[in-house]
Amino acid sequence: MFRFFPMAAAPGTAVAVAFLSFTSPVLADGAPAASADGSSTTTLQSIVVTAESLDASRANIQTQTGASTYTIDAAAIAATPGGDNTLLNQVILQAPEVAQDSFGQFHIRGEHNGLQYRLNGIILPEGISVFGQSLDPRFISSLSLITGALPAEYGLRTAGIIDITTKSGIEAPGGAISLYGGSHGTVEPSFTYGGGAGSFSYLLTGDFLRNDLGIESPDGSSNPTHDHTTQYHVFGYFENILDDSNRVALMVGSSVGKFQIPDLNGEQPSLGLDVNGQTAYPSQALDENQREVTQFGAVSWQHSEGPLNVQSSFIARYSSLTFTPDWLGDLLYTGVAQEAFKQNVAYAGQLDAAYELSDTHTIRGGMFLQSDHSISNTASQVLLTDDAGMQLTDVLTTIVDNGTKTEWIYSGYLQDEWKALPSLVINYGLRFDKFTAFTSDQQLSPRLNVVWQALDDTTVHAGYSRYMSPPPFELVGGRDIGLFVNTTSPPLTPQATSPLAEHANYYDLGVQQKLTQSFTVGVDTYYKQSVNLIDEGQFGAPIILTPFNYRYGKQYGAEFTANYTTKTLSAYFNFAAQSAKGKQIDSAQFNFAPEDLAYIANNYIHLDHEQQKTASGGASYLWRDTRFSADFLLGSGLRADEPLPDGETTAYGGTSIPNGAHLSYYTQVNSGLTHVFTIPGAGTLTARVDAINLFDRVYQIRNGTGVGVGAPQFGPRRGVFFGISKSL
Repeated sequence: MFRFFPMAAAPGTAVAVAFLSFTSPVLADGAPAASADGSSTTTLQSIVVTAESLDASRANIQTQTGASTYTIDAAAIAATPGGDNTLLNQVILQAPEVAQDSFGQFHIRGEHNGLQYRLNGIILPEGISVFGQSLDPRFISSLSLITGALPAEYGLRTAGIIDITTKSGIEAPGGAISLYGGSHGTVEPSFTYGGGAGSFSYLLTGDFLRNDLGIESPDGSSNPTHDHTTQYHVFGYFENILDDSNRVALMVGSSVGKFQIPDLNGEQPSLGLDVNGQTAYPSQALDENQREVTQFGAVSWQHSEGPLNVQSSFIARYSSLTFTPDWLGDLLYTGVAQEAFKQNVAYAGQLDAAYELSDTHTIRGGMFLQSDHSISNTASQVLLTDDAGMQLTDVLTTIVDNGTKTEWIYSGYLQDEWKALPSLVINYGLRFDKFTAFTSDQQLSPRLNVVWQALDDTTVHAGYSRYMSPPPFELVGGRDIGLFVNTTSPPLTPQATSPLAEHANYYDLGVQQKLTQSFTVGVDTYYKQSVNLIDEGQFGAPIILTPFNYRYGKQYGAEFTANYTTKTLSAYFNFAAQSAKGKQIDSAQFNFAPEDLAYIANNYIHLDHEQQKTASGGASYLWRDTRFSADFLLGSGLRADEPLPDGETTAYGGTSIPNGAHLSYYTQVNSGLTHVFTIPGAGTLTARVDAINLFDRVYQIRNGTGVGVGAPQFGPRRGVFFGISKSL
């Protein structure tokens, strides 16, 4: 079902590649589609073999030697509750040490974000989206989460590499049309179709989603007030095999999401403000909305001949976010009503190559160049105040704070995978990264990974990586804090240092043991030491995350994984424990109260996204044409502020310890049932029923307190969903 691999390949063996399967097209009477002399079939089979060979060569360009790799394939996704109707973040939550958060976020190994997405080895530049999932599981052939001490080809975003291999028309000709829906007013029609002619093939997927639980409930109710969403996702993959050694491919995708910001019920403003004579406003009447758009395209050329494999790509990505406030309500509740628009357009070029110098040495190298242009426009309505913060007038003042900026990123790497002994592989290399944006930095980063086949069924891996991660440029929106002095939305601290690049040393050690042919277990440990640790927080009504830095950071933990697979039964279990702490906030200080800044300057605190214990697991059993499945998530809770007893304060005047507490333990159990009906001469019909949060466990993801936490959110209440899918 789910497979865990702590390294790319066992020492002394070739990189394992899952070759694509192919079913020849058939005529109405079931006879193979071939000409009298069989040339059509021969040509088609030749193209399939060439495609398989090129896929294997492309996989060999990258190496995962020494990294921790957790792989989920299309069959595993289909076997989980929800199947490929599930959003991508829900799929990844089943991997080791992945903690769920609000707005569709998740955290890997105590990192806030730091994720890099790759499609067929091509890096997708980051977007602004918070809620939306612009990548659809329907087009995924396999997904690997790569963490730990990464080889030199992985950089810039190193908390986790989401490496996706897409389906193609050669792999799965034909397709399906589906309808899925149920609780929370959910309706989701979708389609998948692939095919081709000669050396050309294509795959298209698309879906439309609407429901009344677009963002997590703020009060734990099953149907929160004002929480409707509509989302569209489209993806296309097109490739043409030029000859046995060359192919060109095009990928395009688009995601558009509209979200209502959910409301609490029964509250009134507490700031005591007066706007044109109005002081009251019921919280359930608030009308805030957000729209997110992500579009991307990538064209690539692959050349594989003899010992040389090369892939070069050009990538473009557009991302935007528009927040529309409730002009009166936001002002009364928070002191500011802000309309915000952020846009980022990125262009990138990528070149990766691998050369098998000998039986014992494979040289890999590559370059990456990216340019981003960002627009950040805000229009804020506030009221003027005196030096004591008292309202002077009920007449609104509008503050316009607009800005644009361009970022450049330059990266290159060179590494050697050396099979020093039949049982020992050493991968060593150097990576160089440089960026210029609101700040500038550069670093030469050494990497070293070792994989040792200690026994036939025992594999040990260890690694060290030096990392540099630029701050997420697309989220930085240089606020001119001077414009907001003596208003109802003043800066908490008069300091606004631009976010800085994070520099880190990362160490990883793990072992994998195959107990039987079907049962494998693994243990992995890691330690990370950072300077200018990057974190993000929501500091206003718009759901736009703002990056900031801790001067010092330290994260460490351990993971246990187990996987059992037979022909009809698959099961997995993951457990992880972690610690993630930071000290001394040294950027974007205007978002923090002086007493919190002073406390954090002198004390390590838990990061708000730290979940000290995380577990996940699941099982799937196939009986004839019926599949039973279940999975679960368990967490010890993300962080929250720890209130001090009445009358007590910290040495710096605060009434709570930042991130000093954590929310309650929670468990969410999901189940699913699918059955495939075979229709003679008309393909198959698949019916499914799923229950999400089967036992209706009410639990909080956030309680509205903690560093950079904007509002309370709860996990989903029980939902029952039905689906039907017809093959094409």
